[in-house]
Amino acid sequence: MEKNKVVLAYSGGLDTSVILKWLIAKGYDVICFIGNVGLNEDLDQIAEKALDVGAANVYLEDIREEFVTDYIFAALRGNAVYENRYMLGTALARPLLAKKQIEIAYKENAGSVAHGATGKGNDQVRFELAYYALNPEINIISPWKMPEFLEEFKGRGDLIAYAEKMNIPVKASLEKSYSEDENLMHISHEAGVLEQPSYSPPESVYSLTVSPKDAPNKETVIEIHFKDGTPVEVLNHDNGTSVTGPLKLFIYLNKIGAANGIGRLDMVENRFIGIKSRGIYETPGATVLWAAHRDLEGIAMDKEVMHLRDMLVPKFSELIYNGFWFSPEMDFILSAVRKSQEAIDGKVTLSLYKGNVMVIGRESPTSLYDQKLSSMNEEGGFSAFDSRGFIDIVAIRLKAHYEVIRKKDPYNWRFLNGRRIK
Repeated sequence: MEKNKVVLAYSGGLDTSVILKWLIAKGYDVICFIGNVGLNEDLDQIAEKALDVGAANVYLEDIREEFVTDYIFAALRGNAVYENRYMLGTALARPLLAKKQIEIAYKENAGSVAHGATGKGNDQVRFELAYYALNPEINIISPWKMPEFLEEFKGRGDLIAYAEKMNIPVKASLEKSYSEDENLMHISHEAGVLEQPSYSPPESVYSLTVSPKDAPNKETVIEIHFKDGTPVEVLNHDNGTSVTGPLKLFIYLNKIGAANGIGRLDMVENRFIGIKSRGIYETPGATVLWAAHRDLEGIAMDKEVMHLRDMLVPKFSELIYNGFWFSPEMDFILSAVRKSQEAIDGKVTLSLYKGNVMVIGRESPTSLYDQKLSSMNEEGGFSAFDSRGFIDIVAIRLKAHYEVIRKKDPYNWRFLNGRRIK
C-alpha cells in the first residue's frame, strides 16, 4: 500500500474542496470519490472541479440503488428512529460511502483514506469506525483533528479565504452560515445561526419540502404494497400511477411527500460524543414509508415477536446513529429483524395532507386479525366465561403482592375511589 496515496470522500463543498488542495500541498496523491447517494447537484461538474483543483483521479459512482435496498430498507424493516424522532438519513449513508472508499483504496493500492467531517460531530465516528471494520490496517487522515490543519483553519471564514486565495470555486458564503447534507433519504440543516435552539428558521431554510401551509388543500391517497416487510409498489389513487422498483419507488414517495409538506423535523439531539446538537431535517418519503410499514405490522406480526422486536428498536437506531453498521451486534440485530419480517405482506392505504400521514386502511394475506374473534357485536371464537378464569389466574400474583405489603406494614393505607382502605 502506498502511504502517500489517499482516497478522499469528496462532495465538492467548501470543506472537502479545501482539504483536497491542502492534502495535495502536503505531498499526497489524492483520489477523489464522489458517491451519488442522491445529491441534487451536477456531479459531473463536481468531478471536473476535483480534477481542476489537482486530484490525481476521480471515481464518480451512482450508488443510490444500493443505498435504498441495503441501507434505507434495512432500517425501515427495523423501524429505526433515533431518540423517537430522527430517521437517520445521514447516518445511513455514511457506512455505504466508507465501504466504497475502502474498495477504491484496495483497487488503487492506496494506504490512506480521508474525510472532511469535523471533530465535534458524529460523521467522523461513522466514517472511521467503518474504515477500521472493513480494513483494520488502513491509515485515516482526518484533517479536522490534525493540529497543523487546525492552526491554519479556525473556522468557516478561514476556509473561504483559503479557497479564494487558491482560486477554488465554492458556493459557500459567510451570509449563509448553516451547513447542509443531502442524500436520497433526507436533507439536514445545522450549524451557524441554527445552533441557537430558540431561533425560528425562516421558510428559506427548507429546500426539499413545501410548507404544510402551502401544500394542496386536497388529500393525496396512496397504497403501499409490501413483501416480507419491504415496499414493492406504490399506487396513487388520484391518478392511477403505479411505481415499482426500489429506487423509483423511493424517489416517487419523496416527490409526493415533499409536495404535501411531509417530513419536517426540528430537534435537539444527543450526539455520540456527548454534545447536544440542533438539527433541522426534511425526510418526506421515509416518513411516509415508516408510517405504512409500522401499521402493516399491526395486522400481520405476532404480538410477542413485535414486542421483542420493539425492544431492539432503540438499540438498532443507536447503533446506526453511532456508526456501528459493520459490527457483530449489528449483524445480530439485522438477522433478528429479517426473521421478524418474513410474513409482513400486504398493502396500506394512506392519506397525505398538509404535513400529515394518516393510515386509512390496511389488508394482508398473512393477517392475524380475526374480525369475528375481535368483534364486540357478536359472540364467537371462545366463551366469554373463559375470561373469568383467565382474569382469576392473572390476578393471583397481584393478590399475593398485596398480602406481602399488608403483612410488612399493616398501616400502609391504600386508596380506592377516594376512600382509605386497610
